[in-house]
Amino acid sequence: MVSTGVDVILEDGKEREYLVDKKLGLITNPTGVTGSLERTLDALHRDFHLVALFSPEHGLHGEIQDALKIPEYRDDSTGLPVYSLYGDARKPTAEMLEGIDALVFDIQDIGVRFYTYVTTMVLSMQACAEHGKEFIVLDRPNPISGTVVSGNIIEEKFTSFLGLSGLPVRHGFTVGELATWANESLEIRCELLTFKMHGWDRTMWYDETGLPWVMPSPNMPTLDTATVFPGTCLIEGTNVSEGRGTTRPFELLGAPWIQAEELKDALDSQRFSGCAFRSCYFVPTFSKHVGSLCQGVQVHVTDRDALEPVAVGVRILRTMKRLWPEEFRWIETPEFTSQDMLHIDILAGTDELRKVIDEDGDTESLIHKWQLDAEKFHEEREDFLLY
Repeated sequence: MVSTGVDVILEDGKEREYLVDKKLGLITNPTGVTGSLERTLDALHRDFHLVALFSPEHGLHGEIQDALKIPEYRDDSTGLPVYSLYGDARKPTAEMLEGIDALVFDIQDIGVRFYTYVTTMVLSMQACAEHGKEFIVLDRPNPISGTVVSGNIIEEKFTSFLGLSGLPVRHGFTVGELATWANESLEIRCELLTFKMHGWDRTMWYDETGLPWVMPSPNMPTLDTATVFPGTCLIEGTNVSEGRGTTRPFELLGAPWIQAEELKDALDSQRFSGCAFRSCYFVPTFSKHVGSLCQGVQVHVTDRDALEPVAVGVRILRTMKRLWPEEFRWIETPEFTSQDMLHIDILAGTDELRKVIDEDGDTESLIHKWQLDAEKFHEEREDFLLY
């Protein structure tokens, strides 16, 4: 079984010694666990000098839905203060960091640009650089493997909490590697240390690590969900349900005005590699179309190594717009991104995707252009790989 960064510091005497005399703050959530499922916060509280906890989106315990503010409070089990990094502040303040020598990050990312935990990590690195604190990453696997890079590089004007400058959609980094890349490429220059994993190989998918799957967020229930997420999350920018409010978010896609079989047939005719579509019906219990019967498709992963999820997401958007041009629409950006743009532009990191689809243009050329972006990034990232 792969040993994550937290297991390494608990099991390796030399690594453990490095943290003994430091006052630690910890950014974590339910994925911050050892291989035996002990919470990282409990292990650090027991064995080291843990003085504060920091909560990302979805909360310290992962119980809060997306885009909802996280409160500050005192943790019942440890008595430690829990500072919110998804409320009025997205970046640790001087007051939050007071009395802390090093800020530790232990969260399972899923390897996709618009998953907000990496933005929280980078903002926290910036805060540490500004206030003279060390930043420590307890590394974890990229669950959708560390070999594939895909999707476009985000355009500067579309950077937000949902997208870091310079990243493609699927970056292929572990969080430790991403921190190393960001520290130099984004000129953060904090004092950074990553405790590397033992036994992880870049080709591994999460179910090959021997580690238990703990949901990284309330709408990321399975590895299949993470596998399709780089593409199907784009549906979030439309009035089509991306499956929130069901047990298969980002796999179930639909709306009350979609005809399930018509959509399935149109997608099947395009012969996508690595996935199959099943017509389906569902009623979301929250989020878009709550309480209404939706028709659509479930995306089933048939060959994850052959699947190109970003391209699949683009083609699904184009197909829905072509079949239902009167009903299909783009939605406004939620307030939490604090930018006056359509949500699809924030997710895609460009307005080019929306414009091409609205004009019934050549999405295949766009997909090819994005892949050239990804190939360039794939070469540039080599200096930052730890495995």
